[in-house]
Amino acid sequence: MQSQSVVYQPLFADIQEKLDPDYVAFHKEHMLYKPLQHQRPWNPAIRKEPNVPGNTPPVQVGSVRDMRVTAGGCMARVFTPEGSTPEDGWPVLLYFHGGGWTLGNVNSENSKCSQLCKVVSVDYRLAPENPYPAAVEDAVESLQWLYVNGPTDLTVDVKRIAVGGSSSGGNLAAILALKAVEQTPPIPLVFQLLFVPVTDNVCDPNGQPHYSWYENRNTVWLSPERMLWFRNNYLPDLEDRAKWDASPLFAPDKLVRKVPKALLVLTELDILRDEGIAYGEKLRNAGVEVEVKVYKGAPHHITNMDGAVTQLARDLISDAVEALGKAFGTL
Repeated sequence: MQSQSVVYQPLFADIQEKLDPDYVAFHKEHMLYKPLQHQRPWNPAIRKEPNVPGNTPPVQVGSVRDMRVTAGGCMARVFTPEGSTPEDGWPVLLYFHGGGWTLGNVNSENSKCSQLCKVVSVDYRLAPENPYPAAVEDAVESLQWLYVNGPTDLTVDVKRIAVGGSSSGGNLAAILALKAVEQTPPIPLVFQLLFVPVTDNVCDPNGQPHYSWYENRNTVWLSPERMLWFRNNYLPDLEDRAKWDASPLFAPDKLVRKVPKALLVLTELDILRDEGIAYGEKLRNAGVEVEVKVYKGAPHHITNMDGAVTQLARDLISDAVEALGKAFGTL
């Protein structure tokens, strides 16, 4: 039984006064006394627990199936909409779950994926057992697999592939958009849907160069301490952290100018907010069409909490669905 003598996830006054009231109520009821993974001895079995609380059950879709997508054994979950397959095949979002490259699995974001489908959600390898660049390698291989096998195995339209992800998964999606440019021949993408992405793995918790790390140092869920735990698991070698396929904010302009348009979904009370804004500016300065939306009163993990912080989280997902539909030409 969960102890109620130790507050593991406090609500500091400077953050609580800015948080969405629905979130505050949920946090007080379910999260104050719950230790997070970085506050406990490491055990891979922790991954079997729900990564983010407060989401809704998946919505009804036409089908859900798991498939092997890489030679190394990486799996993916394929969400296909109801209804008849379009003549040219379904447009598809290649999606990467969050969890600091350490936590989560193909079950973590079923609700979101069912709302965005058609989706191929990749169950990439995780740190600390498989540190950088394992997750990047799985991301690239999954895109190559989708591009070659999608029309026959999944009835998808490879002229309408988008990439997306949340947090560390947003990091992988942004990197994959750049890696797609490097393929021979390049793999064409139509959109990037980046939820609260990690873009800079060398920034300092004191707020240099991204002030939100310091401004939101007392935030809920993704504290600087927790983010550094993730960073240390995934990027134990310090010299890897500034490589652009770990920190896409440092990607060369010759690649950046060739990536597809993007929506960056950011949250006001997230330490990663400003590095997300900086990445949006990098894209825009390279001539890429980009929309950056910062959701007021929202913490980092709100993107998976549409069952708890109802209106704010649902608005966020609705905006993402609309942007994706426009990119696919279905709206």
